[in-house]
Amino acid sequence: METLLQQGFNALSVASILLLVGLGLAITFGLMRVINMAHGEFIMAGAYTAFLCGQLFKTSPDLAFLVALPAAFVATFGMGYLLENTVISRLYGRPLDTLLATWGISLVLQQAARSIFGAQNVDVVAPSFLGGQLEIGGVTLPVLRLFIIGLALVCVGATAWFLYKTLWGRRIQAVMQNREMASCLGISTRRVDALAFSLGSGLAGIAGCGVALLGSIGSTTGTNYIVDAFMTVVLGGVGTVLGTVAGAVGIGVLNTGWENFTNASLGKVLAFLCVIAFLQWKPAGFIAVKSRALD
Repeated sequence: METLLQQGFNALSVASILLLVGLGLAITFGLMRVINMAHGEFIMAGAYTAFLCGQLFKTSPDLAFLVALPAAFVATFGMGYLLENTVISRLYGRPLDTLLATWGISLVLQQAARSIFGAQNVDVVAPSFLGGQLEIGGVTLPVLRLFIIGLALVCVGATAWFLYKTLWGRRIQAVMQNREMASCLGISTRRVDALAFSLGSGLAGIAGCGVALLGSIGSTTGTNYIVDAFMTVVLGGVGTVLGTVAGAVGIGVLNTGWENFTNASLGKVLAFLCVIAFLQWKPAGFIAVKSRALD
């Protein structure tokens, strides 16, 4: 029973990381249908923001990380707003062009990170309150992992509240469901597009802060998560926040379960094979967005 509980916590821990990195993509790809290959570089930017805050507040790593979270959101929100206005806005409805353009931008951002911070990876000092671990019923619960789980839940709750309970959140949903009708009702689709893409980018920055606590960060940090992020959104069901949660939990359970019987590399391969097989059976993912067909 202790082993089962420990594996369950490990699966939840993996799911929380996937949820963090995939939540922003659930908006840019799930709602906007924009294939943003530079999403990983927004995660990298958030991680480097945490590093810069650590350098700025060297004597107080606790304060540094608390400042890094909102700073990473603001920085990547601004990057997303700039990218949407200069590139993405000219490529709506052209998925292949969007994919190629954002892939090129990702390479530019990676090289910019190497030029600014160097080719060597750097470390972010974790706050002191995230050290240690809890022992409950023979199950080891690292405080750092508990914090990331909590951070993921807060981000999901805040995103769901914004999308379903606020005026601009409802406008985002309206534009993504029927752009022409929303425009006829007086909604500025350009402002909604910019806000939605910027919000997804800002969430990637917060994910970068969480990723920075797990190990060294470098120019390719975000690239390591981009495939998992897309798979999480697709498995859960494109266009729903709850689907992203379901997709993250599903992949987390598969990864942890297969790794327990094989190894990390083979476990990831087997998990992806299971996801592909599931999507062959249910292409819409766990939670499909229902719409009323018009004759």
